[in-house]
Amino acid sequence: MLTAQPTASHFVDGRYHEDATGAAIAVTYPHTGAVIARLHTATPAVIELALASAARAQVEWAALRPVERGRILRRAADLIRDRGAELARLETLDTGKPIQETEVADWPSGADALEYFAGLAPTVTGETIPLGGDFAYTLREPLGVCVGIGAWNYPSQIACWKAAPALAMGNAMVFKPSEVTPLGALKLAEILHQAGLPAGLFNVVQGGGAVGGQLTRDPRVAKVSLTGSVPTGARVYAAAAEGMKHVTMELGGKSPLIVFDDANLEDAVGAAMLGNFYSSGQVCSNGTRVFVQRGIKARFLARLAERTALIRAGDPLDRETQFGPLVSPAQHAKVMDYIRIAQAEGARLVCGGAAGREGANFVQPTVFAEVTDTMTLAREEVFGPVMAVLDFDTEDEVIARANATQFGLAAGVFTADLARGHRVIGRLQAGTCWINAYNLTPVEMPFGGVKASGLGRENSRAAIEHYSQLKAVYVGMGPVAAPY
Repeated sequence: MLTAQPTASHFVDGRYHEDATGAAIAVTYPHTGAVIARLHTATPAVIELALASAARAQVEWAALRPVERGRILRRAADLIRDRGAELARLETLDTGKPIQETEVADWPSGADALEYFAGLAPTVTGETIPLGGDFAYTLREPLGVCVGIGAWNYPSQIACWKAAPALAMGNAMVFKPSEVTPLGALKLAEILHQAGLPAGLFNVVQGGGAVGGQLTRDPRVAKVSLTGSVPTGARVYAAAAEGMKHVTMELGGKSPLIVFDDANLEDAVGAAMLGNFYSSGQVCSNGTRVFVQRGIKARFLARLAERTALIRAGDPLDRETQFGPLVSPAQHAKVMDYIRIAQAEGARLVCGGAAGREGANFVQPTVFAEVTDTMTLAREEVFGPVMAVLDFDTEDEVIARANATQFGLAAGVFTADLARGHRVIGRLQAGTCWINAYNLTPVEMPFGGVKASGLGRENSRAAIEHYSQLKAVYVGMGPVAAPY
């Protein structure tokens, strides 16, 4: 039965909460278009309750020993793993991703984040600074109430990636998922509460940009963490700046994946497919500009077409399905427009290029060759299964072309010459990079971009700096020397 109706639209102050006066939100299963849940946008009353309860609960939470906070997060990670099959099905219904993806990538990554920050929390300490007879010390303190704003492509993973460091450091969080995929965050709130998280510390409210704007501008909010597009990031960043709030912005990309002619062909082709077709191409860090050195280009394109033809598209709930629909009709229309533009501008269609036959929101895995740097397909983020293959000759040339973009989220290099791999990565303007791999994002490794692709970092010890603030204390051990 295709239903995923939660107990209520919001989770506030430790319980599900409903206010049916808010505008209706219909949640659809992308494969069929069937409505699987009906929610309501958060009203001002719901937002007030969420923020007030978060501000109240955060004070006592911050006073706990970090190890106590960590125990709760660890229990939540265990509960997610125990309920893996149920949560994967919910994620598939919400996003349209194949269940073979959601079982291994989405909620499991969220559980890893909760477990990692649970262990990290007790290790975050200050330092002492000897100053002769006097000394100073530092304390790392929580920020207070944080707002998390999620994207629709990895809704549950994103919720966990934001909640885990925020809660580990003693903050509270009010989380607003995308109105397109709003269900997973409610389950996360339920699981955290079941694990022992005190009421009010992780609240979920539904809605679109207007709700996000109200949360961002509220004076009780100390920090905003957004995953979304560059235009949305610019608006949220400006709103947060009005109140001098901390921000983390994980935004879009048009990332280069550079394949030198000495690269392992199968590995490079496989990485290009993962970096363009996994989750039907709806991944912000995707390597959608695939630069292939001319010596390997013909073999690369031939093998890419062969392997792409074997991708199994179909019902996302079928375990044999490798490739699902796009998240919505609007996203489908956007991607098909980009395909038409690429053909009109002279790119050569290697394979795909049409709407899939498996359902209304399917687009075939698509590859274009002879793409030039000035084409729309090489400049704008498509967020769909459309790969642009560009030719190059020299190392210096490809580095300059790869960097000629407003984006700087990710980059990858494939080469048998590891010295060249490190050298090229060192010159690429990107925050998250891979050598002879692509799109692997373990929680132990920082994730984030430069330039228009964002500010701050998700995951790893680096995330702690973005969910805490440093206090310095000078201790005088002798008489005060004053010239007055």
